[in-house]
Amino acid sequence: MNEISKIAPVAIWENFQKLCDTPRPSTKEEAVLQLLEKMADAKGFAHFRDSGSNLVISIPAKPGFENRKMVILQAHVDMVTQANSGSTHNFDTDPIRMIMDGEWITADNTTLGADNGIGAAAMMGFMTEEGLEHGPLELLFTVDEERGLTGAMNLEPGRLKGEILLNLDTEDEYELCVGCAGGGDLVASFAYTPEAVEGGQVAREIALTGLKGGHSGIDIILGLGNANKLMARFLRPAIRDLGARIVTINAGTARNAIPRESFATVVLPSDKVSAFDGALSAFAAEVKDEIGAIEPNFAIAAKDVALPAKAMSAADSKRFNNAVVGAPNGVHAMSTSVEGVVETSINLAIVKLADGKADVTLSARSSINSARDALREVATSVFENIGATVKWGDAYPGWKPNADSEVVNMMKAVHRDMFGKDPEIRVIHAGLECGVLGAKYPHWDMVSFGPTIKRAHSPDECVHVPSVLRFWDYLLAALKAVPVKN
Repeated sequence: MNEISKIAPVAIWENFQKLCDTPRPSTKEEAVLQLLEKMADAKGFAHFRDSGSNLVISIPAKPGFENRKMVILQAHVDMVTQANSGSTHNFDTDPIRMIMDGEWITADNTTLGADNGIGAAAMMGFMTEEGLEHGPLELLFTVDEERGLTGAMNLEPGRLKGEILLNLDTEDEYELCVGCAGGGDLVASFAYTPEAVEGGQVAREIALTGLKGGHSGIDIILGLGNANKLMARFLRPAIRDLGARIVTINAGTARNAIPRESFATVVLPSDKVSAFDGALSAFAAEVKDEIGAIEPNFAIAAKDVALPAKAMSAADSKRFNNAVVGAPNGVHAMSTSVEGVVETSINLAIVKLADGKADVTLSARSSINSARDALREVATSVFENIGATVKWGDAYPGWKPNADSEVVNMMKAVHRDMFGKDPEIRVIHAGLECGVLGAKYPHWDMVSFGPTIKRAHSPDECVHVPSVLRFWDYLLAALKAVPVKN
């Protein structure tokens, strides 16, 4: 067995080695689930899989801890499968090869799977290690987290008996995650009839580029430029004052990404070109003055292109662009329970317009489900007012933070005793399994923590070895501190 498996805590590293030896891409978790079931059978632990293919293993309380509240330990067993170019690794068949690099462990040109394999390995430790002290446990191994929280979404309600959930999927030690955002998308579709382009017109293609982009949840607080909002802002006076008509718009690539670029083609009277170019230069200067400190590479330019036969009518151009200008975007509300954390936001993610059809995609997030949907209603009303058809995508629930819950206070007290300081209380403005799980089991008192993992989802993924030992010791101490049943 790899020498890494002998590092302390052996309870984690031996089991993580087993996970590295067992291919476990998202949707292909059968082999690892069978491994876990065989481990449970060898110890006589009861287990079941639910209809969502999630595995639950029951661990009896140790003597003296029978009266403690039942705790669910939870991690997902699937991993992201990314390899560097030139790698011949086959994630369906090949084991992950771990490499020690100082205080860090990484993999050989592939993702390591420490996300969330270290958490899963810690849970396996309660099946392999003797002498651990804890009350009754349920080990909840979820599937297909990386592809869209699918296992958690399909978890059967009513089958687990625990009261406290410890999620082991946070990637910075000394932190407790106590809340996350849920999300829901919407697509507004606007049909129009293109009209002929008259004589005396010219066509210009506008390229708005150089924005940073970013994650539409985590990075929304930074005030980054949104290419869709900026393009619509420029087009509004061009349509109103210069007679511009929209031909095409192509902007944004993904609903969970802040759009970095927007490309729009317009037609306008040839005698308005000079004014158009002047307005473009003035707009570029305005935007650079407003957000140049955070978006130093912002640029907008226009060039002549072939004159199309048809374009959106002047009325429809104004109507549609005004809706994009008026659509909500960015931070909508900050948390009232955790300082400095976004509660509710929306991202105007994608605009596609051509040949009689325009589609606008927005993605809303909130740790409060009603606030998420209230913001989707705002966006819906804006586009319904111009006659667009709006369809909502399936939503996933958020996890409303309670930084003063019994389990959070317990984890804080244990942290102070072990490390001499309070943990950082964190709420993430992105989707986590806890949000979905908590909707299935509203009575659960939940918290998430874990060791330090860097660059997850990439071949540079690595886990900090000393933090894994501290994480294990913290978990064991927390389980000994679990309160008695009411």
